[in-house]
Amino acid sequence: MGEIMKRNYQTDTSYTINDHDLIRQIAFHEAGHAAAIYLYNKQKQLPPVYFQITIKALDRQKDSTRLAYDHFAAVVEGGRLIHSLPVALIESTHYFSAAEQDAYQTAFEADMINLLIGPLAEAKHVALRDDEQFNARLVNIDALHYYGGTSDLEKVYEYLDVFIAAGSRHEEKTVELFNKAFQFISSPTHWKAIERLAAYILSNKENIISCEEAIAVLDESGVPRTKC
Repeated sequence: MGEIMKRNYQTDTSYTINDHDLIRQIAFHEAGHAAAIYLYNKQKQLPPVYFQITIKALDRQKDSTRLAYDHFAAVVEGGRLIHSLPVALIESTHYFSAAEQDAYQTAFEADMINLLIGPLAEAKHVALRDDEQFNARLVNIDALHYYGGTSDLEKVYEYLDVFIAAGSRHEEKTVELFNKAFQFISSPTHWKAIERLAAYILSNKENIISCEEAIAVLDESGVPRTKC
């Protein structure tokens, strides 16, 4: 099994939310990850990569109708193009040709963008649900911590440590990646696909949604599907 994209919320808050809203937020978060893995990678002509969505049961507190964020978990398993490379290898001209460097850079960026799209999708869902504005000025990268993005951001920063040796360039690159992730979910076509998959997750009776199932939902337009 490949890497797991875990979603979690900041643990320094006592904020609670009702079960229904929480589960819908999680569905949009994971639908965002899955849509990005499939649609963004295909858009960039990257090779297909296996993933599945695993849904864990809600651990309800007895006689309680409200729960803390950490009592529910769902993950996208797999979905990574790059798993591990030596530090700064991506910048090394001793190992890769220019074409190979470009290919690895595209794959690295895709993985990081796909990580960011999950919490961004959740943030957009919450904004639409609450009839609030949603733009990159109001929802910046730090705000993703409030939409289950803490683990996603930690993984992005781990990627950056490998991708760019110079720490001084990390912030600039993070902003660039965030903007690309924002552009992805700003596409009406992509957002409709995320909505379809979120609805499918919510109606699903099984614990696992396969890669083929997710792609079928994302590709309801009838476009030929890429196999996992």
